[in-house]
Amino acid sequence: MGRQVDVMARAVAAAAVSVLILGVAGCQPKDVTDGAAPSGQDTAAGSGGGGSAASELAELKVKPDGSISSYDRVKDFGEAWTDQQGAPGGHNHCETRDDILRRDLISVKLDGKCEVESGRLHDPYTGKTIDFTRGRGTSLTVQIDHVVSLGNAWQTGASALPQATREELANDPLNLIAADGPANEGKGDDDASKWLPKSDGFRCTYVARQIAVKAKYRLWVSTAEKAAISKVLGGCHGQALPTETSRGIALKS
Repeated sequence: MGRQVDVMARAVAAAAVSVLILGVAGCQPKDVTDGAAPSGQDTAAGSGGGGSAASELAELKVKPDGSISSYDRVKDFGEAWTDQQGAPGGHNHCETRDDILRRDLISVKLDGKCEVESGRLHDPYTGKTIDFTRGRGTSLTVQIDHVVSLGNAWQTGASALPQATREELANDPLNLIAADGPANEGKGDDDASKWLPKSDGFRCTYVARQIAVKAKYRLWVSTAEKAAISKVLGGCHGQALPTETSRGIALKS
């Protein structure tokens, strides 16, 4: 009987330690790493699922850029970053910025359900690896880029879209990617004729994303923009068009 009591006592003690460990772990930022490839890079040639990028480019209207003089980011596209997007996984009560950080970074730690506290970005634009930590003076090292900039979208047809559609465009995961802050700032509102990622290996994916966004929202391309995109696609060997459900585009649940 004494031996049985001793065994039971040890079991109770072990269970208590387990509960204590679980309780402490529950107080720490949640690690949601899943090993997924970052930054939408799975939408390379042959994996987009939306047909041929070159074929879709041929269908886009070609017109000169419109005026940007009346463009106002907040008035025309809404506050950044709302949950105003109907893509799979959207309307999840998290800000779009956090959704994209969680999708594109690895080794992600969350504070609560939504807020990304830290992670690591394999930057698609520069090829650099960037450690991200939320906070004043550090958050902007990783920024969320609009693949088709909102200024360019405004000049190529978005000015005629309903307000709700423009806000959808501004928060659409298909048009958003986590990127090196200085690279994003250097791009500004430029189209592909004026700016392309420094990393040659990402250019095919980048222009395919631009084509997909412009096709989805019925935006046009300028003559110079189309020529620049066509030149990139010439070296892409059957680049597929990404869709909102493509791996690397869809939000994580």
